[in-house]
Amino acid sequence: MIEAIIAFVVGAGLAGGGAVAYRHVKKGQSEEKLDGLVAKAKNEASDIVLKAKNEASKITDEARKEESEHRKEWKKTEQRLVDREANLDKKLDDLDQRAEKLRKQEADVDGLKNDIHKIRDKQQEKLEKIAGLKKAEAKEKLLQMTERDIKNDLVNLVKKEQRELSENADEQAQTILVTAMERMSSEVTADRTVTALKLPDDEMKGRIIGKEGRNIQSLQRATGVDILVDDTPGMVVLSSFDPVRRQVARLALERLMKDGRINPSSIEEAVVKAEKEIDKEINRAGEDAAREVGIVGIPKEILRLLGELKFRTSYGQNVLLHSIEMAHVAGMIAEEIGADKRIAKMATLLHDVGKAVTHKIEGRHAEIGAELARKYGIEEAVAHAMEAHHDDVEQTTPEAIIVKVVDSLSAARPGARNVSAENFAERMRDLENIATGFDGIDKAYAISAGREIRVMVQPTQIDDLSAIKLARDIANKIESTMQYPGIIKVNVIRETRAIEYAK
Repeated sequence: MIEAIIAFVVGAGLAGGGAVAYRHVKKGQSEEKLDGLVAKAKNEASDIVLKAKNEASKITDEARKEESEHRKEWKKTEQRLVDREANLDKKLDDLDQRAEKLRKQEADVDGLKNDIHKIRDKQQEKLEKIAGLKKAEAKEKLLQMTERDIKNDLVNLVKKEQRELSENADEQAQTILVTAMERMSSEVTADRTVTALKLPDDEMKGRIIGKEGRNIQSLQRATGVDILVDDTPGMVVLSSFDPVRRQVARLALERLMKDGRINPSSIEEAVVKAEKEIDKEINRAGEDAAREVGIVGIPKEILRLLGELKFRTSYGQNVLLHSIEMAHVAGMIAEEIGADKRIAKMATLLHDVGKAVTHKIEGRHAEIGAELARKYGIEEAVAHAMEAHHDDVEQTTPEAIIVKVVDSLSAARPGARNVSAENFAERMRDLENIATGFDGIDKAYAISAGREIRVMVQPTQIDDLSAIKLARDIANKIESTMQYPGIIKVNVIRETRAIEYAK
């Protein structure tokens, strides 16, 4: 490469010298001058070549020096890699040695554990021989001794905790419930559904029956209601499991008696008109209830079932009015405790819609109502609260607990429900029988109209700690076996009397 550069420079110099000489010859210069110019060109070319060689030699030396430095760096890098590899090999060897030591130590530890277990077993056997007791027997005796020692402390602690919890819970619950009840004002009792009609005279009874009973048979076929005219003097009794049909029959019969013309044709016409009027009344009742509570978005099918509750009673309490009252109270309680007010109000308003179809569908009304709610697209939170208000399923949301509480609150208020004397006496007997069914019971009395049961126990068989457990067991059995509104207080009394006579 360097030689080619030199040859190129020399050739360029000669060519330049020749060109100069040629120009001088053409101009008539002498040959001597031409020779001088050629000699001069040669000298210049020689200087250029020499200079080029020096430059080339200098470049070559620099290149060799740079290459030497690179080689030194490569050697240093290679040495570092070799050293690092050696260090890694050494560390791996150390790790292998350490792992081997750990395996040996683990084996030694396992051996020591086995030796300790054997020593402990031998010591346990010696202790059992000395004490004459097995391990389980000694544990049982120790627990019994400990229980005797701390029994009084446990009783006092349990009583203290129960008292504190009861005081705090009662105070907070009473505040919320009283606040809700103060803000809600409604009639205590509701009108019963009319099932009997008074006849204006005995002649009307003959018209209703008709010739050979044709009129009364036509009326029964058209309404699906049994009509009794001979059981009660001056009265017509309507009997049917379907309250809507009973209302249709009542309205149709009132119109027929007012008109005076009673025949199969007029009966059919009166029943059709009564059905249309009752149908409108049902729809209007459901819509009015939802509007009064302030709930929107309820499906029309559910609203109709809600309206049918207007003609249903439970223990003499109108179910629709009961549901409306519950919805208002539920909204107040939900607002106080921070629960979802809309879900609580909707669930309480609809909690008894299953009662509108219990005569058509088998099952409990809470379960039926929840399934209908899910069928027509009502959200699951509302359906769950409806389903859980009678403890058929466990309440998992605050709104479900609110529905249960306000249901008991509305049903338990004085005068809200009419209970016959026979049912009342039977419930009192059931309460007392549940309590006396436990061991160690001396006497049991149901008092305060069934709101409290007082249980006298035999002090020699039931101690203080067992009395606390007995009260809980009786309460659990009452909850699982009886249907009742409100809360029943279980009061277990243990009393020891020492009597002596001075003579």
